[in-house]
Amino acid sequence: MDERDAYAEYRPLLFSIAYRMIGSVSEAEDIVQETFLRFHRADTEQVESPKAYLSAITTRLAIDHLRSARVRRETYVGPWLPEPLVTDDSDALGADPARHAETADSLSLAFLVLLERLSPVERAVFLLREVFGYGYGEIADVVAKREDNVRQIAARARHHVEDGRPRFEADRGHREELARRFLAAVEEGDTDGLVGMLAADVTMYGDGGGKAPALGQPVAGAVRVARFLVGLVRQAKRANLRLVPAEVNGQPGMIAYDQAGGLISVLSLDIADGLVQTVHSIVNPDKLRHLGPISDWSWQQDPGGAEPG
Repeated sequence: MDERDAYAEYRPLLFSIAYRMIGSVSEAEDIVQETFLRFHRADTEQVESPKAYLSAITTRLAIDHLRSARVRRETYVGPWLPEPLVTDDSDALGADPARHAETADSLSLAFLVLLERLSPVERAVFLLREVFGYGYGEIADVVAKREDNVRQIAARARHHVEDGRPRFEADRGHREELARRFLAAVEEGDTDGLVGMLAADVTMYGDGGGKAPALGQPVAGAVRVARFLVGLVRQAKRANLRLVPAEVNGQPGMIAYDQAGGLISVLSLDIADGLVQTVHSIVNPDKLRHLGPISDWSWQQDPGGAEPG
């Protein structure tokens, strides 16, 4: 296969694997670039399956990256969330747009955080098997282990994931309608209306990474989360900020911009049973740069105005 054809056909799949493995857009792109550099250097006439060959390189590079990044993750300031993706195309979802609904849940911020429980090899085995449908024999070649060992790893990883796997609203229309009403209630400062849309045990997580003011600890409970959100938007209105609906990592969300179009934060909602179960807010500027220019404004210039109470 011609290298340009391979790039066009397999880049979305490779990025999809790399991003789910490491949770970073820029680093996933670097891994995909390195994969194709190695493909360029290889004797491609000896490559029977470009897809298998490229997938194997991408996965191995991602495993190596996770092992080297472990110390950084352990010393991260505050809750760690992946870099958000505005999923207005199929790139992160994989090469087949028809699988959008099936793969969107595995792209969610909550699911990617859950994968942090797994070792790098467990994560690779789980994703290749459960999300991308690779056979055990193919995966064994990728991770350089016996097939029976790969089956054991897959079963162990599946057990860890199923114990905490987030649930999502199956009907995309219902999700989008609730997200629309949620955004309207937030902008109107309707605390009671918000409480009615939040699960009783809803939790809000914020990722500032020590680079921007953010929640030091998660906020839990419908009333506390509703008050906190209303306080944030009260500040936003004083500064004439814009909240724009968006699909974030396959789930409903919104992006906050300043008057000049600079990015301030990205927020994602996990919805199930007709209620918002989890809210993820990312304000770490290093995790937003791939989406556009960053604002120097902060959601919490006046932290007292957004206390969860």
